[in-house]
Amino acid sequence: MAHTTIYVGCTVPQLLKGASRIFPSHSALGVLRHSAFYYCTVNGTMKSKRKMDHLERTANNFRQEVITQAKVCGITNESETVKRLRLAIANKDFTFKAGQWVDFFIPGVSVVGGFSICSSPGLLEREGILELAVKHTVHPPAHWIHTECTLDSEVALRVGGDFFFDPQPGDSPVNLVLIAGGVGINPLFSILLHIADLHGYQEGKGNGHKLGTVKLYYSAKNTSELLFKKNILGLMNTFPGKITCCFHVTQQRSQICKELQPHVTEGRISEKDLEKHVSNNTSWYICGPPPMIESISKLLSNIGVPGNRVFFEKWW
Repeated sequence: MAHTTIYVGCTVPQLLKGASRIFPSHSALGVLRHSAFYYCTVNGTMKSKRKMDHLERTANNFRQEVITQAKVCGITNESETVKRLRLAIANKDFTFKAGQWVDFFIPGVSVVGGFSICSSPGLLEREGILELAVKHTVHPPAHWIHTECTLDSEVALRVGGDFFFDPQPGDSPVNLVLIAGGVGINPLFSILLHIADLHGYQEGKGNGHKLGTVKLYYSAKNTSELLFKKNILGLMNTFPGKITCCFHVTQQRSQICKELQPHVTEGRISEKDLEKHVSNNTSWYICGPPPMIESISKLLSNIGVPGNRVFFEKWW
């Protein structure tokens, strides 16, 4: 889920396991516990009136047990509505797989955020840094990031999710088609960066990974809402033929810049775009709003892609 919200429900004691080590302040921990108690009390009468929240929706997903402290060390505007956070992670045992998300705990905020990681595991390994790109909404965690979060703000994270790409040395090479809609680019950009890292390691010293090609299809309303586009163009230039991308825009009103023009198609991602990639060794990763995922999944079924080769992450 590239952008979702988790409400602290009655399973919070498990979520906050070890939280006293992350937020040693009794006041900060107390706020979290009070919020949990309040939600459990209110939830008993309001549950039938609200939609299923992320915590319930992902109850059967993998989650690490450890909650890790993180400090904000960078904030930039990725677009007019999306902020990109750099988070410093001191815990050397903190790891994630490309495509996974984090539970995002904010002291003093009763709602726990859930955001897909947009950086690579390699960046964490090399620099102890994890990145998130969060769109502004009225949901408390996203609102806090856009209105109150500052450099040196402290939060806590816990990794979860079953949507990831984690090839191992000796695995047969697999071609990937990544299909993103809007902010759904986040976990797929993490996968793209991870593949780029593996290509780099392979060229530098050889790491035993056999890698296929990667094709990214990324759809947004217009080019200003295409996140990470400069980074993606850079990856295509660095790994020609290995990493390629086609941007799709559905409501473009202004002229497209020359740098992007060769890679932009106006209109939605179509069956004609995707059918050329169908093969026995291609895996398909999709992330975006539910209607898009349902549409693309049906399209892939129509062109003969087996269901066990299609992986998706919905965001709400």
